[in-house]
Amino acid sequence: DVHCHLNFPQFEKDLDEVIERAKKEGAVAIVNAGTDHESNVKVLELSKKYDILQATLGLYPTDVIKLTEEELDNEIEFMKKHKNDIVGIGEIVLDFHLTKETNQKQKQIKAFKTIITSLKSLNKTFVIHSRKAEKECIEILEELKVKKVNFHCFSGSFKLAKRIEENGWTMSIPANIDKSEHFQGIVRQTSINNLLTETDAPFL
Repeated sequence: DVHCHLNFPQFEKDLDEVIERAKKEGAVAIVNAGTDHESNVKVLELSKKYDILQATLGLYPTDVIKLTEEELDNEIEFMKKHKNDIVGIGEIVLDFHLTKETNQKQKQIKAFKTIITSLKSLNKTFVIHSRKAEKECIEILEELKVKKVNFHCFSGSFKLAKRIEENGWTMSIPANIDKSEHFQGIVRQTSINNLLTETDAPFL
């Protein structure tokens, strides 16, 4: 499971049981994604407590647009400090569904580029949330020549999905593929080498 949020309140009471069930079902690794400073701290703590959990550190759009440049720089430094404790940077995002105002979109884009350019040298995978901004994300990642990218729960067009594959990046497919013709279509057209699996728990 390359993308979930086991640090969320839904798992506070029975996380031990959740982990044990996953192991019994054959899970070998669960990647727990941060979305703000508090959750970044939490996913690091959990990755030290459970051997099956791995951490990625990120910033969600509703949080990133509230940060000052100094606060963003501080979070980037936090990520650099913990580079040996993580498997990726994410989820980092452009979400034009949640943020519709032009100035807020531009702030998202600026922060997105700052995070990537500041952390690209760590050689970690960037985990991308790209709702209603799929084309913009792809163009920025191409422009910045990023090599290691996973688009989590990619909901863009089949044409853009093919572009992700051509760039050598991956897409992680959530468990609701059984109900989603979109994800079924992506899987049919995409090489298995460019596909990963995720739950996005507790959401999908």
